[in-house]
Amino acid sequence: MKMEDIKRVLADFTLFRELNDFELTKIATISFAREWKKQSHVFLQGDPLENVYFIFDGKIKIYKSDISGKEQIVAIAKKGEMFPHVGFFRKGDYPAYAEAVEPSTLIVVPISKFEKVLIDNPELCIKVFKVLGEKIVDLQNRLEEQILNNTYEQIIKLLIRLAQKHGIEQKNGTILLKSEFTNKDLANMIGTTRETISRTLTKMKKEELIEVDQDANMILDIKILMQEINLV
Repeated sequence: MKMEDIKRVLADFTLFRELNDFELTKIATISFAREWKKQSHVFLQGDPLENVYFIFDGKIKIYKSDISGKEQIVAIAKKGEMFPHVGFFRKGDYPAYAEAVEPSTLIVVPISKFEKVLIDNPELCIKVFKVLGEKIVDLQNRLEEQILNNTYEQIIKLLIRLAQKHGIEQKNGTILLKSEFTNKDLANMIGTTRETISRTLTKMKKEELIEVDQDANMILDIKILMQEINLV
């Protein structure tokens, strides 16, 4: 991908949308594009923290792993998003793994060079802080869910969150959530077991809180789910 192509791609990201051509050129000059195959790692937990990544195409799973190999999915990042957010203003190692869950094309920006651009562009620096702030709020909400809600409520809130971020709105107002997340993935997102997810989803189907089509995609009505846990 040539520099002009990279510049056009970066211009679509919220972080860079209001930059002028000169400022955007500065960032594109220090960036390069690279492709990752499905199930390949962009970086490993503990690797030196050297780059931030902007997703041009594909999906990336961000997860942590303990000594026993148990996964805790932190996020599923998709086209138009960047990761890791801790890459800014921080030295050290990557605190998690990043794995391509489908073939992905990423724009790679070396942190050391990007920091110099930020210093020269205070307005861009403010935007970065805003993005970081949004992520902090999201993580706080998820932490509160684990502390204050039982597993059933956590599962419903997870489905709502995934529907809002990854779902496809249907004409009747429901959300189609494609079968890209396995029960194991869902379990790893909230720290429960695959069996618990399976039992809960089966119960929710019987009670007609969710539907599942012939392709194993979930059809969700966010309002019904919110009513189930008294959020409306």
